[in-house]
Amino acid sequence: MELKGEAINKRPDTRLRKMLRIILKSIGVIAAIIGIFLAIVFTVNIISSKSEQGKIESYGQLIPVDGKQMNVLIEGQGEETIVLLPGYGTGSPVLDFKPLIEELSPFYKVVVIEPFGYGLSDGTEKERITDHIVSEIHEAVQQLNIDQYILMGHSIAGIYGLDYVHKYPNEVKAFVGIDTSVPTQPGMDVTFPIKTFKLLKQSGLLRLMMNVSGDAYDGLPFDDRTKEQMRMISLKNAYETTILNEMEHISTNFKGAHSLTFPKDLPLLLFIQGNNPPVEGWIPLHEAQVKDSEHGKLIKLDGGHYLHHTQSKEIGEQFRAFMNEIQS
Repeated sequence: MELKGEAINKRPDTRLRKMLRIILKSIGVIAAIIGIFLAIVFTVNIISSKSEQGKIESYGQLIPVDGKQMNVLIEGQGEETIVLLPGYGTGSPVLDFKPLIEELSPFYKVVVIEPFGYGLSDGTEKERITDHIVSEIHEAVQQLNIDQYILMGHSIAGIYGLDYVHKYPNEVKAFVGIDTSVPTQPGMDVTFPIKTFKLLKQSGLLRLMMNVSGDAYDGLPFDDRTKEQMRMISLKNAYETTILNEMEHISTNFKGAHSLTFPKDLPLLLFIQGNNPPVEGWIPLHEAQVKDSEHGKLIKLDGGHYLHHTQSKEIGEQFRAFMNEIQS
């Protein structure tokens, strides 16, 4: 009877060990599946990236800046020149601004600058502080022998533009913002997960995420060929060293601009999101920028942060009217 009792006592332990073995095997199988999946994602990304390098079509022209090559596009033959600057992380500024370029180029000479790390420009190891970015953009403008121009920019160009107009006041005739950033806007003291973004890029998970998220330009005025080019260039540049370094400096670049305001005598035109703005106090922040300007105007438009995707015609018309008004 004692032997039978011992056998009975051992049965729960035997069942428990079997359950543990099943659980461990299941975990092992799941881990193996995840490992194979990640390996496939990584391999597909490597192969796709190499394939796409030969499919990206060149545009614009490369000019020497700080010992590297910066890409710019020049469209239009107008007497006045507009220098266009992109928002942070825009994959291909030239293609992204295409609807706006089409509206402006019949009347102005439009120069789109692709800063280092953007579009078809080289990357750089130089720290992405405002001073460096602004001086590189200015060098590009000088290389093109442009002495007088209107500075127009999207998003973070509002931060770099503030510094720019103070450094080169005799060159900039006006500043035009497209939902531009404001130095004191809330939330810019955040610390970004740089290592996570780098891992997403290197592992191929970023490509996977972009593929499953669908067409980012659906319903926008871009043809399929342009959309495919923007997709490939965006994947090439996203979370690369230059872009990540700029991300690391976003907080300090915003803080460095806290004391800056647009010069009172500089014509200032700001287009901003009028409905459902992305930041608390977005409209009052821009109203404060325009308030002290002798030739300042704020125009609220319906649309998302990339107003130039959907409101290019309105931006072009309002901009021309503004310039005619201040020049009359």
